[in-house]
Amino acid sequence: MTRASAGLLCVFAIATAVGAASAALQDTAPEPLAIARQGYLFAGGKYSTAGDRTVMNGHLFAEFQIPARRTHEWPIVMVHGGAQSGTNFTGTPDGREGWAQFFLRQGYAVYVVDQPGRGRAAYEPDAYGPATRVNLAAVEQRFVAPERFNLWPQAHLHTQWPGPGTRGDPIFDQFYASQLPSIQDFTLQQVLNRDALLALLERIGPSILLTHSQSGAFGWPVADARPDLVKAHIAVEPNGPPFRDIENLGPPIWFRDATVSARPWGPTADPLAYSPPVTVAADLKPSLQDKPDAPDLVRCWTQPAPARQLPNLQKAPALILTGEASYHAPYDHCTVKYLQQAGVRPTWIKLADVGIRGNGHMMMLERNNADIAKVISTWLDRSLPARP
Repeated sequence: MTRASAGLLCVFAIATAVGAASAALQDTAPEPLAIARQGYLFAGGKYSTAGDRTVMNGHLFAEFQIPARRTHEWPIVMVHGGAQSGTNFTGTPDGREGWAQFFLRQGYAVYVVDQPGRGRAAYEPDAYGPATRVNLAAVEQRFVAPERFNLWPQAHLHTQWPGPGTRGDPIFDQFYASQLPSIQDFTLQQVLNRDALLALLERIGPSILLTHSQSGAFGWPVADARPDLVKAHIAVEPNGPPFRDIENLGPPIWFRDATVSARPWGPTADPLAYSPPVTVAADLKPSLQDKPDAPDLVRCWTQPAPARQLPNLQKAPALILTGEASYHAPYDHCTVKYLQQAGVRPTWIKLADVGIRGNGHMMMLERNNADIAKVISTWLDRSLPARP
C-alpha cells in the first residue's frame, strides 16, 4: 500500500469515527470530570538584570490535570497561538467545555501552557522589548467573522463561530477580553518558547505536543532538538507558510507575499538540523512556484532539488489540521509540501474532507469543537498505542 492510499484510508476512517461519535454524543450531557490531581508549574526562565532590578524572564506557565483513570501514557501539552493564552483550551466563550476537558475524558493527562510573556507568565518589558497590541479589526476579520470581510477565497464558508461575531455580543466580548499583547520580536518569541517548552518536557517527560497557529513555529524546533521527548506533534493550522507571511487582500488579487522572510529556516525562524547541514538559512535557497496548485491557493516557496532533509522531524508522527474557511486554507498545503520535500510525512487533514465544515482559525472555540477534538483523538489512537 502506498503512503497516499494509506492516508486516504486514514481520512475515511476518521470521518466514519467522527460521524458515529457525534451522533452518539448529540443528546448527552457530559459526566462530572474525575481528576486525580491538578496544579501548575513554571518551566524555563532565567534571572537577568534590567536597570537596577533583577528580573526573571523566559519562563512559561503550565496548569495540569491528571485524570482519575489515565489510559494514555503520554500527556498532551497544549500551546496557544498569538494574542491568546491557555484559556483557548480550557473552555469556550459561550461556556462549553474545551479541548482540555475533552482529552481528560479520553484518559490523557493535560498540560495547558501560557507562553513566556503571556497570561500567567508575566510580561517583562525590559527583557522582552515592545509588545504587539491587540487589534480589534484583526480579531473580527481573521478569528470570528471572516465571512463579513471576504479577504481570502474561502472566508465566505465560515459558519461555526458561536454567535454573530460582533462587538457588544456577549460571546464576542468574552473572547475579546481574553486577547493579550504579544512580544513583538517574533524570532525572540520562538527562541523563548522553544527553550521553555524543552524545559517543560525535560521536567514532565515525553509528551504529545499540540500547537496552534503562532506556536506551530515553536513545535518544529522543539521536536527537532529533542525528538525523544516529542511522541507526536499535532499542528493545528501551524504558523506559515514556509519562509514568508501572506497578506490577505481580498478580490481580485487575494494574496501577496510579505517583503521580509518571517521564517528563514522554512517552517520556523529557529535553526533546524538539516541534512546535509545548513550553516546559514540562506543556504536553503528557496524558490517560488511559477503558479499555484489551484486558483484559490497561494504559490509555495520550496527548496531546490535535491532538497535538504529534516531527519529529526521524521522520528515522530505529525498531524496538520486545517479548517475549511480559515485564512490558513489557502496556504497550509505549502507547509505540508515543504515538510514532505524534507522527508517528513505528516498526516494532513482538511476538516471538510472528513465532513466537518465551516470552521475558521479558532476552531477549538467554535460550535463543533468536540467533533474536531474527536478527529485528533482518532488520529492519536491510530498513531500511538493506548495504555490498558
